[in-house]
Amino acid sequence: MKDETGGKPEDLRTRTKTFALRIIKMYSALPKTTVAQVLGKQVLRSSTAVGANYRDAIAG
Repeated sequence: MKDETGGKPEDLRTRTKTFALRIIKMYSALPKTTVAQVLGKQVLRSSTAVGANYRDAIAG
C-alpha cells in the first residue's frame, strides 16, 4: 500500500521517527537557560506529535 505522495507508508513512518529522534538530540544540546528550555520543550512536543498523529491516522 502506498501513501498519498506515492511513497511507501513505512518510509514516512521511518522518516517521522528519525525526525523525532533528531529533535530529541537537538533538545538535549540546548543551553540550560529558562528561555531555551521552554522553547525547546514546545518544539519537542510538537515535533514528536507528527509521528504520533501519522500513526493514529494509519490505524484509523
